[in-house]
Amino acid sequence: MIEYLNIDRGIQMAQQCDKFIVTGRVQGVGFRYHTAHQGLKLGLTGYAKNLHNGEVEVIAIGNSENLEQFYQWLQQGPKTAKVMSVLRESLLSYTEKYSGFEIL
Repeated sequence: MIEYLNIDRGIQMAQQCDKFIVTGRVQGVGFRYHTAHQGLKLGLTGYAKNLHNGEVEVIAIGNSENLEQFYQWLQQGPKTAKVMSVLRESLLSYTEKYSGFEIL
């Protein structure tokens, strides 16, 4: 888990970065679009990208409560997808910063 402070209007919030690998029918069904939308709704930044093996890699940065909600959502995904599994890993040395949630 990476933690750094995000100072916004005088409020300090501990942030962490999680990597998710989502398997199932998650490519060609709008999964990345819906994932980015859900991430933005939860105030997260990061990206969703298709992998060559049919999985989707998601990097999400935010507070632990919102990341947990995001993880719960990823396990279901949008109605168009069929999620089989979600692997979650906390990244200790992730230094990238995003201003939004990107679809790669």
